[in-house]
Formats: sequence, C-alpha cells, structure tokens
Amino acid sequence: MADTDISSHRGNTTDDVPAATGHTTIERDGKDTDFNHVIGLDDTAAIPKGTLDPVYEAKARVLNHAIQEIGMGWYQWQLFIVVGFGWANDNLWPIVTSLIFTPITNEFLPHRPPLLTLSQNIGLLAGAIFWGFGCDVFGRRWAFNSTLGITAVFGLIAAGSPNFAAIGCFAALWSFGVGGNLPVDSAVFLEFLPGSHQYLLTILSIDWAIAQVIATLVAWPLLGNLTCQEDTVCPRSKNMGWRYFVIAMGGISMIEFFIRFVLFTIYESPKYLMGKGRDEDAVRIVHEVARRNGKTSNLTLADLQACDPLGAGARTEATANLLAFSTSLITLVWAFIGLGYPLYNAFLPYIQATRGAKFGDGSTYITYRNSLIIAVLGIPGALIGGLLVQLPRFGRRGTLAVSTTLTGVFLYASTTAVTSEALLGWNCAFNFFSNIMYAVLYAYTPEIFVTKDRGTGNAITATANRVFGIMAPIIAMFANLETSAPVYTSGALFIAAGVIVTILPFEPQGKASL
Repeated sequence: MADTDISSHRGNTTDDVPAATGHTTIERDGKDTDFNHVIGLDDTAAIPKGTLDPVYEAKARVLNHAIQEIGMGWYQWQLFIVVGFGWANDNLWPIVTSLIFTPITNEFLPHRPPLLTLSQNIGLLAGAIFWGFGCDVFGRRWAFNSTLGITAVFGLIAAGSPNFAAIGCFAALWSFGVGGNLPVDSAVFLEFLPGSHQYLLTILSIDWAIAQVIATLVAWPLLGNLTCQEDTVCPRSKNMGWRYFVIAMGGISMIEFFIRFVLFTIYESPKYLMGKGRDEDAVRIVHEVARRNGKTSNLTLADLQACDPLGAGARTEATANLLAFSTSLITLVWAFIGLGYPLYNAFLPYIQATRGAKFGDGSTYITYRNSLIIAVLGIPGALIGGLLVQLPRFGRRGTLAVSTTLTGVFLYASTTAVTSEALLGWNCAFNFFSNIMYAVLYAYTPEIFVTKDRGTGNAITATANRVFGIMAPIIAMFANLETSAPVYTSGALFIAAGVIVTILPFEPQGKASL
C-alpha cells in the first residue's frame, strides 16, 4: 500500500464533513459521494438517525462504505470458517452435557443429577457476562481466541473426572468458554462484513446444526456400546464411553482453536477501534483487509477526521427510547426461549406416559438413528433461514416471528405422540423450525446494536437466556414432575416470543449495521 497515504489531510475539512443523516456524503476526488448509494443499500442504517452521536454515526458510515468497497473477499471467507467454530461449539457442548448425563448418573449416583445441567448453565451465564461485556472493553481479538481455547482445555481435562463434583466443576469451566462464543464471534464477523452480505450471519448457523450431527455420530458407537445400562452396577471400567466421547469433543475444539490461533490472523474490528478513538488504527486495518483480499482501499485518515467537526449532537429522546424499547423486547424474546426449551425437556416424559406413549423401541440403534435424523434436518433449516431473511417485506422479523411461533406449535404437537414414528415426525418439524429461529435470532441480535455497544447488547440478551435456562433445572429438582403444566407453558413461551418479535421496531434487511 505504498502509494496510499492513509494519514493525508484535505485542505478544506469543513466542506468535507459527512452529514449525520440518512445520506452520508464526503468529497472524494472533487466529487460528492453518497456512500449509501454507492453500496446499494437502503438510505438509512439499521438504527435510525438521531439515536447515536453524529460523529460516531458518520464515521461508522465511512467505514461501512470502505468495507463495502473492498467487498466480500478472501479474508471474510476465511473468517466465515473460523467464526463458524464458535457457532459449532455453542451447540456442541450443551449436547455433550445432555448425552453424558445418563452414564454419569449411573456411574456416580448423585443425589441430585440435574446439578450437572445447573453447573453448565452457570458457566454459560458467567461466560456470556464476562466475554460479552468484556469484548467492548478490551476488544474482540483477545476474546475471540480465548473462548475456544478455554473450552477445549477444560473439555479434555473433564474426561478424567473422578467424581460427580469434579465433572460438574469442569462442565462449568468449559461452559465459561462456550458462553462467550456467540457474543464475541457474531460481533467479529458482522464488523468485517460488507452490508450487502450480512445475511451470511444467519447462514453461519449451519455450523450449529452440523455440530449436532457430528456429536450424534460420535456418541452413537461410544455411548451406545461402552457405557453402563440403567439399574446395573456401573464401575468406571465398564463406563468409559462417556470419557472417550468427551475426549473426542475436546479434541475437535482443540483442533479448531489451533486453526484460529496459529493458522489465521484475526484483526481487531475497525469500527471498534474507531469507537475507542483509534481512527488511524482503524484505517490501517481496513487497508490490511483490502490487501488480504487482493484489493486496495481509498480510505484515508482524513475521511474519518472530516467527521470530527460535527461535534456532539443532540440525541432525540424519542429515538433513544426506541432503542431502549428494542433492547427490552429482544431480551425478553431470548429469556422466553431460554426457559422454554429446558422446561419442555424436563417435563415431557410425564405427559407422554399419561397419554399412553409406550413406544417399546428404546434400543440404542433406534435412539441414535432418530437423533441423527432430527439433527440432519437442522442443516437445511439454517440455509432456508438465510434465504428467508432476504425476502422483501418479510426479512429478519418476519422469518423470526413465524419460525418461533411454529416452534411452539410443533412443541405442543409433539406432546400428542403415542408412537415412536409420531414423536419422530413432530420432533423433526420442531427441530427444523427451531434451527431457523436460532439462525435468525443469532444474526438479528448483533445487527440491531451499534459496534461500540454490540458486545454489551449481546451480553444482556445472552444473560437473560442463561438466567432463565438456570431456572429450568432448579424447577425440575424441586417441582412436581408429574404435571403437564410446564410443557404447555413452554409452548406458550415460544408462541409469546414469536408475537413479541412482530413489534420489534428495527428491520436490518438491506441496511448496514453501525
């Protein structure tokens, strides 16, 4: 980039000020350039004007234009792969906990087995809070590598657990790393994406679905053949399958960490750096990304400095309240979903028993075959979600509202199953739509927060999800399990979340996040 002076100043900066309005213009080579027109996006950002400091907003638009000019290149596609590791681990390790729950209970005979799930959820909560809020303080880069490393290390160590207390502690520790994956990784990926390609944040959930398939395939021979059956004496020597399984999952996470840390160079987010007042570093990173993509960038430090004369402008109370309203609603959606899933899983066996659901086919083959079929259906769910969010007048909100509501509907339907085939069919539909729901939710949430607060916003929503997730195993330990009310409450929570989505004020489709 020797021919590009990123710190050059233009003579008349007062004429080069980008307006902090729906249209952002700056003089380049003697002509005014409308950034939003150039990148082919809606002339408004995902967050309405007046909500943010005008200097920050103008600079964010300048950086959005620079990233769009570079386009979707080699660096972003590499980032798509390594960020996908975070999505995969977010689903992989809670599945690990659920799959090893029974053999661990058989071996250690704990007084309260749900404490294992509770330990995991406490770790997820702590991770969401620390990494989410933290990445807005100390940056994305350090957190991006650390979360996966922590997960891998404590996952591998957990295989040697000598008792129930030990596995519970290690589950909390590996979950501390897992809890930070999505709050950090979604921010990293979104902040390097051209606005025209933000839909890829939804498609990233294909890694979430693939992780479920991999976990099921690996668990089938190990947990199906090398663990104790219930109501038998279960010494460690006859129950090694769950330990081999945890080693395999920890090994996968360690390989992913190695690829991230050694084979890939992650740059700090330019918009994060700009939000911290490090404009020169932000420009330097944009030029480095352009170089990695085999392109050049016209961005200069003067382009960002030209925004400074705007000064701190007034934020209208109405738009500030709208932002708070949006944050409250999306947090409520995360909370309802966080409670709905585990409530359903904890109380479903009772309602099936009362409906006469005696399937009589609980063989290892049938169990894992059905689990694999259900898991595979999550893959097209993520891909279809990526297509639906791009539909005009449907977008993120329409896709999320419909998929969340249908998740609740099929959850209700699954309680009517009295045969294995019926339960499999309902669960396939339930998993398909829930994968669309999660794919869009994981993308929509970071899109509606600005870069300087994105980690904090992700932390708030993830914390609500984890807090309500913690409530479910507590309810299961102390409530009456012989009641159907919690299952129906779970379905109602999903449907209520779908209704709430319809009144969310922001639709990011076709708009670059700030």
